[in-house]
Amino acid sequence: MRTSVLWINDYLDRPADAAEQAAVLTSAGLPLDGGDTAENGEVWQEIETTSNRGDCLCHVGMAREIAAVTGRSIKFPKVELKPSTGARAADIVRVKNHEHAMCPRYTARVIKGVKVGPSPEWLQRRLIAIGQIPRNNVVDATNFVLFELGQPTHVFDLATLAGAEIHIRRARDGEAFLPLGSDAKELKLTTNDLVIADRDRAVALAGVKGGALASVTDKTTDLVLEAATFDVVAVRGASRRHAIASDSSYRFERIVHPAEIDAATDRLAALIIEIAGGTLCEGVVADGAPLPAPRAITLRPARARQILGFDIPTTRMVTLLGTLGFSPKVVGSGASETIETIAPARRVDVEREIDLIEEICRLNGLDAIPVSDTIPVRVPRPNPIERGTRAVKDLLVGMGFIETITHSLVAEKAGEAFLSKGAKLLRVDDERAGGEPTLRTSVVTSLLRVRRHNEDQGAANLRVFEFASAFHYAGGTHVERPTLALVADAPADARDAQGAYRLMRGSIERLLTLVAPRTARVEFTKTDETAWLSPAARVTVDGVDIGVVGIVEPRVLKAHGLERPTAAAELELRGLLAKYPPENAAKELPAFPAADRDISAIVPDSVAYGDIERTIHALGLAHLESIAFVTTFRGKQIGEGKKSVSLRIVFRKNDGTMKSEEADASVTRAIAALREKLGAEIRA
Repeated sequence: MRTSVLWINDYLDRPADAAEQAAVLTSAGLPLDGGDTAENGEVWQEIETTSNRGDCLCHVGMAREIAAVTGRSIKFPKVELKPSTGARAADIVRVKNHEHAMCPRYTARVIKGVKVGPSPEWLQRRLIAIGQIPRNNVVDATNFVLFELGQPTHVFDLATLAGAEIHIRRARDGEAFLPLGSDAKELKLTTNDLVIADRDRAVALAGVKGGALASVTDKTTDLVLEAATFDVVAVRGASRRHAIASDSSYRFERIVHPAEIDAATDRLAALIIEIAGGTLCEGVVADGAPLPAPRAITLRPARARQILGFDIPTTRMVTLLGTLGFSPKVVGSGASETIETIAPARRVDVEREIDLIEEICRLNGLDAIPVSDTIPVRVPRPNPIERGTRAVKDLLVGMGFIETITHSLVAEKAGEAFLSKGAKLLRVDDERAGGEPTLRTSVVTSLLRVRRHNEDQGAANLRVFEFASAFHYAGGTHVERPTLALVADAPADARDAQGAYRLMRGSIERLLTLVAPRTARVEFTKTDETAWLSPAARVTVDGVDIGVVGIVEPRVLKAHGLERPTAAAELELRGLLAKYPPENAAKELPAFPAADRDISAIVPDSVAYGDIERTIHALGLAHLESIAFVTTFRGKQIGEGKKSVSLRIVFRKNDGTMKSEEADASVTRAIAALREKLGAEIRA
């Protein structure tokens, strides 16, 4: 905010020069951001304020901060109002607030018989010092109050208000509005805009800009004084939508409390009568929601001293808070001593005890905080998810995969192709999203897009992966799924779908040996529930479903501009990564040799390898150590619709060498079960 050094001094019991003002405000968290001399010779300074300190966007607010730090006293402007007897504002103008949420409080006062003309020299000097251009005594009075107290106000020419009515309402779609300004152009409003209107038309864009049709001119004699507060989002939206910014909108966007309105209107009415004449009609015409209750906040001095790290007397705390208007009162003594306060309405940023401690800290001086020469540092334990994720990435890169980082927004068709049953798309309501307004339902769609781009550039045999989230809407809530997505072409020596699947399955099996315990049971079970993969398998670890793997369905590939068979997987690994590294106890090496036997079983194509393995495990064969897949063969010798699956069964005893007849007996039982349960033929 641009401040005048002399204007701030108007409210201090003893003046502070520019250097002192800058130093004090900087120490209070309101740093100097430059300064110069105005064309009238007065010194001005730009003071930086944070977005939650709207109370400092005025000269009285700055003076209050200086007084609190330096021990000065505030000299508030004197206001003496003498309303006329007989003439009532409510009999002259009617106010109807149709939008209490967007306009918590609206007030109107009436002054009759003013004479519009140039402002007095002292008023013009104050405005010129901060870069404002004087207009006339009435308009200048509203600007003066704005920069003095931080309350935006507006003045209408009563004679131009149709029906002598004021309506706070939403604009009609396409409603015309001509803002103030010599080069202003007529706007077309929307129903999202809040306007101040008379009986027939909009006369102001609420909180942003007054209208030209009801503005004060040299012929104006009767005034309606507006003072109100408007919703932050409504003001910001209208300002951005119509590319209009003003000193008023800047303050409303930083919250103007409805309880601050009346004092500012009193000041404005008194100032207008002083410099433009006229008579104030009796009463205030107001409409809005009830005023918020005052905020009572309790401060524990002992707690404040503990957090600040130094001793500060309770009396000093009371003095600082009192200067800021918190009405502090000490209750109790000793360990139970507290300071009861009522937060001033203007201090919307102060809600809790810690906020009061912050006020005491900055006003007492940040240089009072003790500085330690050393800082104790404790190295935190590594986060298992971060460690596990890094390890998985290293492993995949070592296997030839390339990590990608893609955008989470995709086209609707791309999102719909990966939707699970009962789920819906999540759309972003932002025109900047363009043709990609939905959150992706699978990261695989983003990887396929990367694959297409690289194919267009001549890259072949690409393997890509990404740790990222997928999103959908189901069960009345937004669902976010952190996943690991992988996409890979078939190897150069096997350009078919089977080669691509073998590569992807092998990559997943290797990955799971890293993040799952050695004893975990990993299974791949055929599924028809994933529409974007065909064929597809669900991946489970000790019975817990962690994702799917398979060949991307041709229609999905075509939608992404791809033709070559491509394998993909989508895994949810957070459960395993949370326990990374897995606990794997050392295992003693076998003391006796194993006996292994190979079985080649001819079974229908519909029989999965997992069915074969489960059938053998169900027998509970003595000394069975492992069952391993060897190969699958299809051909004329086998017959159409059939396949030959070869597997190796390993037997081992812990207390002696496994005899051939013992292993053979178990294999005979296994063969019999395969024939009986799965209709298998055993190849010699």
